[in-house]
Amino acid sequence: MRTHLLQRFDLVARRLTPFGLSVLMVLVSVLPLHVPGGARVMPLLVLMSIYHWAVHRPHLMPAYAVFFIGLLQDILGGIPLGVNALVYLIAYGVIVSQRRFLVGKSFLVIWLGFTLIAAAASMIGWMLISLIHLTPMNPTAMAFQYALSVGNFPLLAWLFARWQRAFLAQV
Repeated sequence: MRTHLLQRFDLVARRLTPFGLSVLMVLVSVLPLHVPGGARVMPLLVLMSIYHWAVHRPHLMPAYAVFFIGLLQDILGGIPLGVNALVYLIAYGVIVSQRRFLVGKSFLVIWLGFTLIAAAASMIGWMLISLIHLTPMNPTAMAFQYALSVGNFPLLAWLFARWQRAFLAQV
């Protein structure tokens, strides 16, 4: 009886790892870096996580989890409530709808897909923030954040793939 319960806890913990890793990316993205302007140009770590799990394990990253992750990032990052949640849900919807095209393709195709999703998500986020503040925000920080995200995606994708092989092979 005890081993059965432990096996169930293990399975639940494994199924929650994509969500947990995404929450970890939220926490990393809001860490104070003590670098002037560092928070505005932090790579889109959460979007990278959502993209990876939506492509490779969408059943472990449902839309309600994406919504919660976006709200958490809004709250912790001091962003108007709902901006990241909406951006991530739009991105998630596009990713899941294009999943059939992405699954089984080379990493370059996956990376290209991320570059398109990140560009669209960055622009939507920029437009929402500009609309909320009723003034256009400086797009330079957004462009630099996008470039950092595209450049760092291979490393994070590799780490998530290793995690997936190590801990989610039986899930």
